[in-house]
Amino acid sequence: MARGRKVIAKAARPLAKSGKGGRKGSVKRATKETDIEVAVDLDGKGTSNIATGIGFFDHMLDLLARHSRIDITVRAKGDLHIDHHHTTEDVGIALGQAVKQALGDMKGITRYSSVHVPMDEALTRVAIDVSGRPFLVFKAKFSRDKVGAFDTELVQEWFQAFAMNAGITLHVDVLYGTNDHHIAESCFKGLARALRAAFAIDPRAAGEVPSTKGTLGG
Repeated sequence: MARGRKVIAKAARPLAKSGKGGRKGSVKRATKETDIEVAVDLDGKGTSNIATGIGFFDHMLDLLARHSRIDITVRAKGDLHIDHHHTTEDVGIALGQAVKQALGDMKGITRYSSVHVPMDEALTRVAIDVSGRPFLVFKAKFSRDKVGAFDTELVQEWFQAFAMNAGITLHVDVLYGTNDHHIAESCFKGLARALRAAFAIDPRAAGEVPSTKGTLGG
């Protein structure tokens, strides 16, 4: 992750809180490198409204919304004349913070999930614990530096930023695959399906925090 960034506004300013209005969150994040607004509705229909200026990245976030059934809005302006790194990472940060905000006290959530998602010849396993304890294990090998104009190394950068700021334990393991587009897509779709299952409310545990400690994180 990039270091030493000087923030010219609050690094992450919540715009809304989870509550009676549903599990929603929104964040504004402005630095000298990026200006980002993100909104999520965990109980949405998978609607996406994405504009980052990075075509392939927009495509991945569209897939994330559609398959997670989370409504996601992202508006990002970044220093794309330098590269795509800052914009990709900072969107991950803001989106993770919005998701954490929307989860609130996490009462009633399923918490754990594990999925295998194929994309043609590629197969990826994603396992998640919505624990409040951020951690990422990411195992993927890309054969090329870029998919279109997008650096393939930024796939892991985005997952790192998202997991750390959402407060989730996330394992992503590409079991096999030869097409880099398919590999990246299976990672994002796998995350989407895992989030969809883990964020779902378990009717048998309504109002309960899914932990013997009585709290998640902290």
